[in-house]
Amino acid sequence: MELQNKKLSNDVFFAEQKEILNQWPTGAAVNFEEAIKFHQELPEHKNFGKKLLKAKAEGKTLVQPRAGVALVKDHIDLLTYLQDQGEADLLPTTIDSYTRQNRYKEAEVGIQESVRECKSMLNGLPVVNHGVDACRDIITSLNTPVQIRHGTPDARLLTEISYAGGFTSYEGGGISYNIPYAKNVQLEKTIRDWQYCDRLTGIYEEAGVSINREPYGPLTGTLVPPCVSHSVAIIESLLAAEQGVKNITVGYGQCGNLIQDVAAIRSLASLTEEYLYKYGYTDVEVTTVLHQWMGGFPQDEAKAFSVISWGSTIAALSKATKVIVKTPHEAMGVPTKEANAEGLRCTKQIINMLGDQELSNGSEVLEEMMIISAETRCIVDKCFELGNGDLAVGVVRAFQAGVIDIPFAPSKFNAGKMLPARDNNGAIRILNPAGLPLTKALKDFNRAKIEERAKAEKREASFQMVIDDVYAISKGRLVGRPWK
Repeated sequence: MELQNKKLSNDVFFAEQKEILNQWPTGAAVNFEEAIKFHQELPEHKNFGKKLLKAKAEGKTLVQPRAGVALVKDHIDLLTYLQDQGEADLLPTTIDSYTRQNRYKEAEVGIQESVRECKSMLNGLPVVNHGVDACRDIITSLNTPVQIRHGTPDARLLTEISYAGGFTSYEGGGISYNIPYAKNVQLEKTIRDWQYCDRLTGIYEEAGVSINREPYGPLTGTLVPPCVSHSVAIIESLLAAEQGVKNITVGYGQCGNLIQDVAAIRSLASLTEEYLYKYGYTDVEVTTVLHQWMGGFPQDEAKAFSVISWGSTIAALSKATKVIVKTPHEAMGVPTKEANAEGLRCTKQIINMLGDQELSNGSEVLEEMMIISAETRCIVDKCFELGNGDLAVGVVRAFQAGVIDIPFAPSKFNAGKMLPARDNNGAIRILNPAGLPLTKALKDFNRAKIEERAKAEKREASFQMVIDDVYAISKGRLVGRPWK
């Protein structure tokens, strides 16, 4: 089937569904009518998207951790602890790496080893192996909405079991769960596979069940200019809306500069709504998520809390609908539940303290919003142009041409030529735009900002700046100064 941005027909979808549900034995337990009934019987406060919309209306920022272990009982215990002791407003179910690669046999071995060792031998919950009833046990055991978070290029079976199991929010997309995660997976395939996931979401919506969808905002999480992550979020939102998705959370990974980060979250919301409306998707609700710093963390816990606190401040002042929280063990591997809860409480305290405070759209914020918006429109509009109006086709061609270029992504289908670096104030700028279709004025703006830093540091603007910036926060700075 030729790739195009068009809602999948029922004939195409249901023929494909039969194949998907036969990929692993637990697929046989998926029953749409039973699933709809289970969702409809859930209390409203357990619906993820509805809780987000309530928070948006009230101007509140909700907090959510990352977490997932191999066995269902242990996973429920972990989430219960984060709900009760961490004061989490929203909860995750992080999926293990085997499931992300559709390697269900290895995931099954991991479950067995976890039982034998009495500890998790997987870095997440293998939902496909556990099946529908296990998912429902998780949903009914908790008093807080739960989201599936993963990183799966082909997530079709995982989506089926997650939705049938009662999860009301689901992360990912055909770009954001391919280019930053995989090396050899073709973009045409993942966009088409995620059309299936989004069409399934749309089918649930048509049956009266609201399911929140969240494109993965941070991408590689390393010096990603806002215009690049914004473009991907907007494109995935448009592709999802075409398939019938009605509740979308667009995300952004904290970069570190207060003005740029606040401007990024605010412009992301307005741009997404602008493009959805422009292309006829006028009934889609949009919320936002800030991901706390996704790069290297200090090993010292006290210093790690500073990084968490700064991300919490950005989330509160930007009025993000939710924030994904890091832990003080970020530099040391998988955190303990206690450390995870500490990160949550730290974030919650700052958000509560700043809840009644406003950061107005002053001249600096407005200027940054204008720059980000202009850069983003250059990229998204070029995708439509390359696809002769078809966004799905245009996105594939955009990556081939370097019009979308995600820094430090492993995918061989990503150009990898665009180079970002921080300016003298720590905002992320574009050192080498390569194939990004920016106007001359925007290129000159970015270059001038980086040259200002180069002059202050008495060195040439070069790739060494990029390297220095990658490691800066783990070394206690934001900008990678050569003398620090």
